[in-house]
Amino acid sequence: MFGCECFYRKKMDLLPLSDPEPFSLPAPLPQWPHGQGFASGKLNLGELEVVKISRFKFIWSSNLEDKKIGVTFYKPVGIPDGFYILGHYCQSNDQPLRGFVLVAREAPSKSEAADFSTRVTSPALREPLDYTLAWKSNDGSEGSLEGCGFFWLPQPPEGYKSVGYLVTSSKKPKLDNVRCVRADLTDRCEKYRVMHSEFSFRVWSTRPYHRGMLGRGVSVGTFSCISDSIPGLELPLSCLKNLDPSLHGMPNCDQIHALINHYGPTFFFHPDEIYLPSSVSWFFENGALLFRKGDSVGEPIDVGGSNLPSGGCNDGEFWIDLPSGDQRKTIKLGNLASAKLYLHVKPALGGTFTDIALWIFCPFNGPATLKVGIMNIALNKIGQHVCDWEHVTLRICNFTGELWSIYFSQHSGGVWVNAYELEYTQGNKAIIYSSRNGHASFSHPGTYIQGSAKLGIGIRNDCTSSNFYVDSSTHYELVAAEYLGDGIVAEPGWLQFMRKWGPTIVYDSRTELDKIVHVLPVMLQSSVKNIFDKLPVELYGEEGPTGPKEKNNWVGDERG
Repeated sequence: MFGCECFYRKKMDLLPLSDPEPFSLPAPLPQWPHGQGFASGKLNLGELEVVKISRFKFIWSSNLEDKKIGVTFYKPVGIPDGFYILGHYCQSNDQPLRGFVLVAREAPSKSEAADFSTRVTSPALREPLDYTLAWKSNDGSEGSLEGCGFFWLPQPPEGYKSVGYLVTSSKKPKLDNVRCVRADLTDRCEKYRVMHSEFSFRVWSTRPYHRGMLGRGVSVGTFSCISDSIPGLELPLSCLKNLDPSLHGMPNCDQIHALINHYGPTFFFHPDEIYLPSSVSWFFENGALLFRKGDSVGEPIDVGGSNLPSGGCNDGEFWIDLPSGDQRKTIKLGNLASAKLYLHVKPALGGTFTDIALWIFCPFNGPATLKVGIMNIALNKIGQHVCDWEHVTLRICNFTGELWSIYFSQHSGGVWVNAYELEYTQGNKAIIYSSRNGHASFSHPGTYIQGSAKLGIGIRNDCTSSNFYVDSSTHYELVAAEYLGDGIVAEPGWLQFMRKWGPTIVYDSRTELDKIVHVLPVMLQSSVKNIFDKLPVELYGEEGPTGPKEKNNWVGDERG
């Protein structure tokens, strides 16, 4: 096994560590409306019942001198009677304690899942046969085990899978300290984010490989570690699989409304924002037109979008555009008083979490501003297009109803932000900052560069608070929640429009950029050209976006 002196701690170096308190949201959680399994503390996955544990006891840390460096490993405590540990937890030292591991037992009564699969008589959980020592922090000398960390991978019986590692500060753990899970109750797992990497030792967080609205993989909350990175090596862990077809842990309609009333974020627009949001119905009522390929005259759109072609794909046969003349100038400015958030509620991580995607609509996306060092250059057309659909996604823990994180969409990408990193207003309602003209979403005010922040060259995204805002906890419309069943949520007609919300206009924007490059100091020209080459294609012409239902994340997981 590998030895690494930088991880070794003598007994005299050990500092007493108190068991950490988990992060809490700013305000207490309300009493959620009555339902099935949502916020009940336990979830049924078919043949397994699981509980989320977020209280931990310290085992070992990779760095005790500086508590902000490295990672710390914990074992769950406060486990209910009859439940078993599936693995230990790892936490980066530069973050508040914010995590969980699942503990499991065989479900007291079999769910309907048993009727849809071959009945298996072997138990859902079994002890491992032995452990494999995956890594240890010292050179193996028996006289110097104080303060060392040992990482053990359970060896499952045939037909079973390991879903987590155990960590000890000395000897091998007992076999009854952990359980392995029957293979048909597990799903494929993948490494997610590097939590620690030093010398030959790496620690990763894990997540299910099959995610999104239809994915049934369930995150156990455990970590993966490897003593030498080998490309293509299959992860030795699995995650759990939710075989309960009812997804009984998901919120019902009353609970959805309670969630958005409690967590609905406030969207702030820049004080200099010209192109504000509106409701879709206001956009249609004020002159939006449906165009068909080959026709030069557009057709007015019904307020509910009932005359929009539904279904199909983005084939270029139809698109939406603005009216002409003064009416065009007016509609581009939006109508903040009518603006609302459009909600799509869907299962995440096998129904152990709920994703609430909040979509906001703007009739127009304004041109970009280029930052080159201390210079700011307002571009003429680059970045502008008719209509703009942006979204954020609230991820809610179905065990407790607690807000876990928010996804911020940012042009062609986005980022997940943990609940402890958010700004809040009015209890547990987060703040969303929408960038000027482009409407990308950010968790904090400031100027964000799309390009090279290090060189200070790229497209500006300016965000701050103002008197222009939309409170999504009161201004929203539930437009889709497929898991509730057919007809429970009436989807609006415009949601079925799968074509472009705006025309495609190609122009030589590269000429405008080249003119900018030529007036820059010679020492900057090469760097600026390279950054321009990496900017999204949509900056080099006008192209309306597709609607929410045509986006990959409607069914799939968010990027990042």
